[in-house]
Amino acid sequence: MKNQIEDLNKAFESRIRLGIMSILMVNDWVDFPTIKEMLNITDGNLASHIQALEKLQYVEVKKQFIGKKPNTSYAVTRAGRKAFNDHLNGLEQLLKSRK
Repeated sequence: MKNQIEDLNKAFESRIRLGIMSILMVNDWVDFPTIKEMLNITDGNLASHIQALEKLQYVEVKKQFIGKKPNTSYAVTRAGRKAFNDHLNGLEQLLKSRK
């Protein structure tokens, strides 16, 4: 029997990345301050995790101005949605195999 732990995506081992992806999976676009507030983390911590997810092409970034203020928003990509769903399915299979 294959070890189900191998089906889990290392990109989602961090609770911060799990949180980011969970937020983005149920919302179209979410701005930086909203994610930061929801996860109660620092700017630098959020930026580094978002950057890692963006590098994997799991997160799309939109930069715009609202009035004269810059605003950065994020959305999950098709690849990110698939990777996260596969990860969740892997977790589910791992839990089922332990019963």
